[in-house]
Amino acid sequence: MKIGIGSDHAGFELKEHIRQYLTAQGHELQDFGTHSEDSVDYPDFAHPLAKAVDHGELQQAILVCGSGQGVCMTANKYPAVRAALVWNAEVAALTRQHNNANVICLPGRMIDPKVAEAAVEAFLSTAFEGGRHQRRVEKI
Repeated sequence: MKIGIGSDHAGFELKEHIRQYLTAQGHELQDFGTHSEDSVDYPDFAHPLAKAVDHGELQQAILVCGSGQGVCMTANKYPAVRAALVWNAEVAALTRQHNNANVICLPGRMIDPKVAEAAVEAFLSTAFEGGRHQRRVEKI
């Protein structure tokens, strides 16, 4: 499974950390940028990533900006995207189990890289529970 990853300048350092972490584990990544800490606009990176998820080209993706909020708001503009702001492994697991989130958004300026690793690991390894949660997701 190919995983999408993207960030703005504020999330660049954490994106690179997560990219290297996942690559070392053998995951295939599609990096939507940015590729430096030069100032950019987060929608320029969140839109292409979210579009790829919306079109079924990616099943799961990770976005990072300073607070995680901007990329999350942008990604959620797409009908098939369920992006969730995540700040630890428990939240990441719950958003997969209960909301079938397919994009997690990390606050690059507010989360420790090791905590982010654990959150990403929980996101990628946790299955959607379905059942009553499926009914709720359908209402979104």
